[in-house]
Amino acid sequence: MVNAKINGIEIQVEKGTTILDAAREKGIRIPTLCYLKEINEIGACRVCLVEIGGKKNLVAACNNVVEEGMEIFTNSPKVQSARRTNVELILSQHDFRCATCVRGNDCNLQRLARELNIIEIPYKIEIENQPWDHSFPIIRDSAKCIKCMRCVQVCDKIQTMGVWDIINTGKRTSVSTVDMQNIEDMDCALCGQCITHCPTGALRERNDTVKVMDAIMDPDQIVIAQIAPAVRAAWGEGFGLSTEQATVGKMVSAARQIGFDYIFDTDFSADLTIMEEGHELLERLSHEKDAKMPMFTSCCPGWVRFMRSQFPDYVDNLSTAKSPQQMFGAIAKTYYADILGVTPDKITCVSIMPCTAKKYECAVPQVNDSGADRDVDVSLTTREFIRMLRAAQVNIDTLEEDAFDEPLGIGTGAGVIFGATGGVMEAALRSAYYFVTGKNPGADDFSIVRGEDGIREVTVDIAGTPVHAAVVSGLGNARNLMERVSRGEVSYDFVEVMACPGGCAGGGGQPIHDGLELACQRGQKLYALDKGSQLRFSHENPAIVQAYDKFLDRPLSHKSHELLHTRQAEWDL
Repeated sequence: MVNAKINGIEIQVEKGTTILDAAREKGIRIPTLCYLKEINEIGACRVCLVEIGGKKNLVAACNNVVEEGMEIFTNSPKVQSARRTNVELILSQHDFRCATCVRGNDCNLQRLARELNIIEIPYKIEIENQPWDHSFPIIRDSAKCIKCMRCVQVCDKIQTMGVWDIINTGKRTSVSTVDMQNIEDMDCALCGQCITHCPTGALRERNDTVKVMDAIMDPDQIVIAQIAPAVRAAWGEGFGLSTEQATVGKMVSAARQIGFDYIFDTDFSADLTIMEEGHELLERLSHEKDAKMPMFTSCCPGWVRFMRSQFPDYVDNLSTAKSPQQMFGAIAKTYYADILGVTPDKITCVSIMPCTAKKYECAVPQVNDSGADRDVDVSLTTREFIRMLRAAQVNIDTLEEDAFDEPLGIGTGAGVIFGATGGVMEAALRSAYYFVTGKNPGADDFSIVRGEDGIREVTVDIAGTPVHAAVVSGLGNARNLMERVSRGEVSYDFVEVMACPGGCAGGGGQPIHDGLELACQRGQKLYALDKGSQLRFSHENPAIVQAYDKFLDRPLSHKSHELLHTRQAEWDL
């Protein structure tokens, strides 16, 4: 332990504790901008500067440790002056048209400038303007980049993709893609973690809300929305709602205010995915010598992109089952179009997802099999959904509870947990047990696959057959596992991978709370919804049973293969 003083307050902390952490322990706030604990502790922004008694130069609190007898001043006149100057300099290279920025009122830099009472910039304004393809799902606005390097560190250390890098030196130092390549030519997985860790609006998702409103205003179009499981765990954050206030019923009611004709639940197609993927797993296990093993889940397009670019020899190990988003689109424009008595081109299918990679997935030609141009026309992030609710002037406080439309609005608890890491695995095992034995296991018998570990390895018993499984979240962990698989160090039957840490709950399209990782808390909300569900097994969903009886025939049927399966190796994009 070391003894020191912060602003005259005596403290005792463990040796090696940073000044920033020591201050936070005592409730003393030191502002930060570039700092991300254990990811970006480089003191690049110089906002967390503090004064040390007896030392001439100010030091960054985020990467300097408390030393015995140190006297620290976090807000002395010298600190205040330097901090203000540094933020003014950052602003002199920043496009601060905040009224048209997606991070307006939710931006660290804007908040800090307000706290420091910065009204005018005394320096020459020099805004960088790098070209960018605005049709790409992830948009980078160099004019808003503050060179904090968070995106570089998250992409390198957490996701191991190495998309972003520092270019130039000195005053011309900037951030861009590695070697300034065109983003569409890079191996970006589109996970969106760079967006959720950016402190400003320099990184964002492509805005597709206008396309949705155009469709809603078209009298010849029937506009239907599907809402993903993880969205219900996070949408209320955009309005400061508690878990108790942000109910599924209010979410549906809010979505109706936007103008959708029908609102359905992606839990329905998550259950459908389990029916197809679960039977595919059992088929591969029964022909293990000839089948590509292990079988990897295919729900996450970020993971599919990663596999295609980083481990192409294993692409055929991916389940051929489409993701719930794409299964829903295929069913909506065939089965549901028949129910409505319309042709597929009369339906605009909008998905509301916690994900940026879904924007890419719905544009892949090989996943569109309904006979329309696209099975899913537009994919929105949770953040875009929140912005649309605000634009529609929805008063959340006065909303009544509402229910999803039927039949595609019926889902089970197994479908809900798709949004949490390990949820796809657990849901699949619940139904696989039934497919083999003809009876349900305990609904929580396979909860062993839950947890916060980046890689979880388990062996579960299905009617006397051991199934070796792994659950992985985050692309850095996925790379670690795939390297071990390719070296023959580990062997599995079934592997679930989600590109984002914590799964879809921590997706790149979710609300941003700087410095907070909320995937675990959101996941717990989903498990609570599962626990309270009357139906907890995908195969018991009556809407799924009806869809097979009236339209699909059976899992892995010719019709199912036609509409619900794809070969990722053949994807053009």
